[in-house]
Amino acid sequence: MAKTLEEYIEEVTAEVEEQKPMTITINGEQQEMTDADYEWHIQVNAQARYDQEVNGYKYSRQAEYPAIEDQLDDIFWNGLDAWKENIQAIKDKYPKPE
Repeated sequence: MAKTLEEYIEEVTAEVEEQKPMTITINGEQQEMTDADYEWHIQVNAQARYDQEVNGYKYSRQAEYPAIEDQLDDIFWNGLDAWKENIQAIKDKYPKPE
C-alpha cells in the first residue's frame, strides 16, 4: 500500500533531524538553514517522494512509449493488434500501483 504524504513528511522530518545542522548557500555565503528553510526542504522532498510513488509508473511509461508518429506508423504497417501488444508490454512492465 502506498504511503500517504503525511507519512513521507514524517520520514523526511526524521532524516532532516539526523542531519542538522544543514546549510545553504546564499549569495555565495554558507548559512545555517532557518526553520522556514527546513520546513520548505521537508515539504518539497516529501512531495517529490509521494509523487514518485503515486505517479512514477506514468513517468516510466511515458519515457518508454514510442513517439506518436512511430505508433501511427506501427499501426499502419503492422495493424492495430500488433500496436496494442507493444503498448500492453510497456503497461505490463510498469503497472499501476495498487
